[in-house]
Amino acid sequence: QVQLVESGGGLVQPGGSLRLSCAASGFTFGTYSMSWYRQAPGKERELVAAISSGGVVTKYADSVKGRFTISRDNARNTVYLQMNSLKPEDTAVYYCNRLNWATMRIFGSWGQGTQVIVSS
Repeated sequence: QVQLVESGGGLVQPGGSLRLSCAASGFTFGTYSMSWYRQAPGKERELVAAISSGGVVTKYADSVKGRFTISRDNARNTVYLQMNSLKPEDTAVYYCNRLNWATMRIFGSWGQGTQVIVSS
């Protein structure tokens, strides 16, 4: 059974930083590309960042380039999202999921996500 458990969200002031984690189980983690998505209130879920199975190739939404960094630890079955210089528009629920790199579509269902609120 595939499980994705996101953590690390919280309330942070503009300009601050957070590090999100996603612990994965139930599949061979090191063979899948992984992604972080986010969904803000009233908006569609959007791709924030993606990382290839080996961690060599990464991709970012234009809105987060230079501020967010995706990484993974295949030994720990965990993918991370380091978020720096946070802005109020980064406020959203953040989700991780497996990703088909060729189609940029996710596999399977979503976890519970982790809430990020950027506010003074």
